[in-house]
Amino acid sequence: MKQLKTFVHKFSKLIFLYILCSYGKQSDAQVIRGTVAEQSGKLPGVSLLVKENGNRTSTNLNGEFRLQGTKVGDSVTLITNYIGMQERKIRIQLHDGINDLATILLEPAEGKLNEVVINGTFLPSQRRAYAIQKNATSIMNVIASDAIGKLPDRNAAEAVQRVQGVAVARYHGEADQATVRGTPFAWTSTLLNGSRLPSSSVYGTRATVLDVVPSEMIQYVQVAKAITPDIEGDAIGGSINFITRTAPNQRQLGASLAGGYNTISKNATYNGSINYGDRFLKDKLGVMLTGAIWDRNWGADSYDLSYAQDRSINNMMLKRYMGKRKTVGLNLGLEWKFNESHRLFGRGMVNKFDDVRPVYESYVDFARSRYQYNYRYSHYETTLNGGEIGGEHQLNNKTQFHWAYSNFTSEFAINTPPTTSEDRRGLPIATFIQPIPGGLSGLSADGKKYLLQDSPDGIGQDPLYITAQPNNAAETINPNQLTLSSLSILQLNNRENDQVGQLNVTHQTSDRLKLKAGVKYRSKSKRGINSAQLVQVPDGSKPAITLSSLQTENFPNRDNFFSQLPNNQSAYIINPLTKQQLFDLYDPAVLAANGFRDASSANNQATIYHGRENVWAAYIMGEYDLTPQLKVIGGLRNEHTSLDINSNRVRTTAEGSVVEPVTANSDYNALLPMLHFKYSPHNKLNLRAAYTRTFSRANFTDLLPNERIDATGAIVSISMGNPKLKPTFSNNLDFMAEYYFEDIGILSGGVFYKDLTNVIFNDRTLTNENGTQTLLSQPKNLASASIFGLEGGINKRFNFFSGFMSGFGVEFNYTYTHSSADLPRLQGEVIVMDNISLPNQSKNLFNAILYYERNGVMVRLAGNFRGKSIETIDNTLGPGYYIWTDDNFTIDASATVNLNKHLKLFLELNNLTNEPLRTYIGDQYRPTMNEWYGQRGQAGIRWDL
Repeated sequence: MKQLKTFVHKFSKLIFLYILCSYGKQSDAQVIRGTVAEQSGKLPGVSLLVKENGNRTSTNLNGEFRLQGTKVGDSVTLITNYIGMQERKIRIQLHDGINDLATILLEPAEGKLNEVVINGTFLPSQRRAYAIQKNATSIMNVIASDAIGKLPDRNAAEAVQRVQGVAVARYHGEADQATVRGTPFAWTSTLLNGSRLPSSSVYGTRATVLDVVPSEMIQYVQVAKAITPDIEGDAIGGSINFITRTAPNQRQLGASLAGGYNTISKNATYNGSINYGDRFLKDKLGVMLTGAIWDRNWGADSYDLSYAQDRSINNMMLKRYMGKRKTVGLNLGLEWKFNESHRLFGRGMVNKFDDVRPVYESYVDFARSRYQYNYRYSHYETTLNGGEIGGEHQLNNKTQFHWAYSNFTSEFAINTPPTTSEDRRGLPIATFIQPIPGGLSGLSADGKKYLLQDSPDGIGQDPLYITAQPNNAAETINPNQLTLSSLSILQLNNRENDQVGQLNVTHQTSDRLKLKAGVKYRSKSKRGINSAQLVQVPDGSKPAITLSSLQTENFPNRDNFFSQLPNNQSAYIINPLTKQQLFDLYDPAVLAANGFRDASSANNQATIYHGRENVWAAYIMGEYDLTPQLKVIGGLRNEHTSLDINSNRVRTTAEGSVVEPVTANSDYNALLPMLHFKYSPHNKLNLRAAYTRTFSRANFTDLLPNERIDATGAIVSISMGNPKLKPTFSNNLDFMAEYYFEDIGILSGGVFYKDLTNVIFNDRTLTNENGTQTLLSQPKNLASASIFGLEGGINKRFNFFSGFMSGFGVEFNYTYTHSSADLPRLQGEVIVMDNISLPNQSKNLFNAILYYERNGVMVRLAGNFRGKSIETIDNTLGPGYYIWTDDNFTIDASATVNLNKHLKLFLELNNLTNEPLRTYIGDQYRPTMNEWYGQRGQAGIRWDL
């Protein structure tokens, strides 16, 4: 660690000395700079060429450019090239120093495309995105803010689900996490303005939860599939960079308001946003303010089955969610421009996602011949807050210097019930039990319930027809007979804070070579509780409490209760407790009065953790034009990680439990070489190839030094974390071809391969020492793995037609991914190897969009398909017991009509076919969950200055 700090210190000094040495030096070549724009704003990704010396560049995200001309006194021609815009040729008489062209205004191309660009609602944003993508040095896809607004995608995760090769996880109907090229979610780096976001993932993983960020906060999204050394290297799948809105060159003002409806909750929703940007004090001060709110009622019906090891059904559960969600976001961007060479910037954001969630669960417990009813009411709160300050400085004609400091915090908390102390709050669950004295029919000869396909004697039911079938028809689930058996609280709170400082220097050493170097330091603090369960149970000293004796309220929307299932489920509708009644049950005085005792496990102490992770990173890279058509980008990145983490060791014997604190630390290094080739035989075609080395840090909950020892049984059970885990590394090869149509479209295709080492899985080992058997469960670097894939896409307008038909177009992209890993598993006393695909990896992904855009009218019908993938690995029983997420195909629609230059109406519809989320164990006929969300939609109005 000390050696690395010394290296970074010396590296920073070299950069600083280089800046001092470079400052003030002038070159014979003079600098040309300016901003390129159209009537509606600045244009990123515009290609610029100095005809006389062949120097090329492209505008940045703010539409700005800088490139080398020739000698003082020369007359040169600057040529612009941009998708869908007329080419401009500008004659410049070079003078000494910086030749500032101010703003270059481009006009739409002539013909049909002119009509599309001027009157279109979607194409202008696509043009910006394709221009950025075309000129990027890395392999990436880009979407722009106004493109996000044309699809019914209300948060950051949903905004990227339609990008080629990106898959999302859905949480009760809304996307909340994203991954690139089918890798586990934690292997995709989620960035905000170039720095990785802190994570408050429920179970302590490194996957960033994105449902907290409204899509209105975003200006651009860059999905990099092969990164360059200036991008954070913890990105095996790739990186998703969300770029927030920044100060414009001219005044912007816009607002939207919409209302909607959800078919399960049968309640209204509303959505509103406002954005304002302007410049003051002779354009030195720039301001951008964006606010958004999305308030919606939501509902879901989940039909769940759980199974025993012999495939018999343990229980069937009908679970209804009926909640209220609110997403609120505020983003502020500031810029102070001293002059064209020096500016400071500041960004700040406040985001909060509230999920108030009553849940009603009716069970048939076949294994114990009883009914069970759970009621829980909780308030999930997720926040992402923070800010960044920085500066960009042009030190001389050739050297740029960038610095930034950011501080962001992400937190997830459940703060219910309010009747108990803060340290005991979480997800409260009241459980009621009702025995079935007469027993159940429809069981096999062994007395167990089966699916028909799994039954040993042909007695069973179809997966969606599972019913209780009591021998006594009068023994149905009944609030008069349901008695309170436990009051539990599940604790999942966690908080992560990142403070990041970085320095970057870019130097144009010659017309053909540009060098870039930088250092970054991140200090991450993390604390959390990973699934602690606090339990109160009756001690038998007081009479049993029945559900009917407590305060209840009417069951919500009983008329559509599991209408998706073929048989009527109304017998399982139970009026729930009121919210206040549930909370009152957890009052310590009420618990004591009703004879409840604390039955919480001492193992809860092993779920509590806190720690700090420090990362020192440095990189150097170069961009070299071998020819005007061939560019080479290469370099090296080094990241050193040091971790200190604290938790508890719990040992339980017949005499009781002993808890002791434990601390662990680890240090490791990641050296990451990268090499890219970009060949552009003409301005419509890019051929790209890349070799990159990337890595993924282990999840915090896997790194914990905690230990749970249970010596009360015949086999001693030990469950522990592993702070000595190594990161997973990947050597990546990527090839991509991109052809850009003149009418703002693209045809692309590529292949990729990843060779992975030190993949982390949970390991189980049985040992026998002096006659004592011990079963150890611990995450370990168990496997090597590989990923191979193909991807392709097209976006093409039907401009070969005339009139009405010319407004149609199609967008389609498809990604095929195959992964393979050999995972060791203990079978008896023998180790066997299971060949598996990686968790969360779907073999097939595609997006299909049919659109119409003409004369200010835009209509889009979009389908999103994610193929089946492993959700949970059972390293005890093997692949036949893995939990899979089934194929999922959702259809959404949107429409926009421009009423005039400033006003437009829009309509958004989601999940038109009410596609459920399905999971299964082993085989698709054996479901573990079918969850329906219903359809939702909203209509509204948008006004822009």
